[in-house]
Amino acid sequence: MTQDGPAGHVEENRRFWDDEAAAWHGPLARDHWAQAEPSWGLWSTPESQVSVLPDNIDGMRAIELGCGTAYVSAWLARAGAHPVGIDLSEKQLATARVMQAEFGIGFPLVLGNAEKVPYEDNTFGLALSEYGASLWCDPYQWIPEAARLLIPGGRLVFSRYSPLFALCVPPEGPASTTLSRSQFGLTRLDWGNHVEFILPHGEMLRLLRACGFVVEDLIEVQAPRSARDYEEVSADWAQQWPSEEIWKARLAG
Repeated sequence: MTQDGPAGHVEENRRFWDDEAAAWHGPLARDHWAQAEPSWGLWSTPESQVSVLPDNIDGMRAIELGCGTAYVSAWLARAGAHPVGIDLSEKQLATARVMQAEFGIGFPLVLGNAEKVPYEDNTFGLALSEYGASLWCDPYQWIPEAARLLIPGGRLVFSRYSPLFALCVPPEGPASTTLSRSQFGLTRLDWGNHVEFILPHGEMLRLLRACGFVVEDLIEVQAPRSARDYEEVSADWAQQWPSEEIWKARLAG
């Protein structure tokens, strides 16, 4: 894995999801859609613990950037919001449509790139990404786009891998206790068949501020004792160090 690579990450990631990753995530969609309470990230952190969703979400227009099978948008719809989901994978959206029919929850699903969303300025009160645009899109593209889409005072919430995880995960195998790369210049992680983006905290803070956001919280998530291991990170590792984090920001104005 390197931090250098061609700029064509959108098409590379589209191929990865349509050709490989959608087959892994599709079978998980029904369980996610059926959840009574939202839970976030690898470690299924409950909404009651982290309060990702704004209190006044009823009636709010929302957009899920990189929605995948759109279970987050389904949670938003159940809470009274009016969500839109956008994703670059036709296969992920096909699964989302099957789930919409099965659960009787309808909202627009848009095939497209979260770095260039086909909606007007100041359209949404909430932009949200759970390991969607927040991991798979260029932050210097998707975060300004989120700012454009939001009304003044609108909320941006996203979860992603932590910079510490990115520093400790080797080219193969799970995150270790050894630093595998430099933090300086950390931006783009090229895995060969797909690209991920993880900015260090200082760089992310500066980018959010430059786009007009006020950061309200940064939650570094600890895995619970009951957590299972993943291929990329063990539960034991994530009980000692944060493998993922949740950012909350508000657009000034």
